[in-house]
Amino acid sequence: EVQLQASGGGLVQPGGSLKLSCAASGFPFDDYAIAWFRQAPGKEREGVSCISSSDGSIYYAESVKGRFTISSDNAWKTVDLQMNSLKPEDTGVYFCAAGPAWVIATMREYDFGSWGQGTLVTVSS
Repeated sequence: EVQLQASGGGLVQPGGSLKLSCAASGFPFDDYAIAWFRQAPGKEREGVSCISSSDGSIYYAESVKGRFTISSDNAWKTVDLQMNSLKPEDTGVYFCAAGPAWVIATMREYDFGSWGQGTLVTVSS
């Protein structure tokens, strides 16, 4: 059973930085993708970033390109999301999710079969 544990959320001022971590285990297949989604108050959940273990390919939503960086450790036990130059619109609950490697091409929520609990990120002065 895939288990995902997200951590690292908190309160930060606009322009500040935060690093989220997703501890991952129990993958039944060799190639998979781990993603970060977020849900702002009153809005639908959206894909923020994703990384694939099969070839290291990476996806970023347009809204975070140049500000967020996704990375994994060598053992693919932890996937981090380094968030810089944070804006109030980055506020939301951030979830890590996992699925087969091909899901990075779709970034559709229902293609990700495993989800961790959310961690709240609040960007406010």
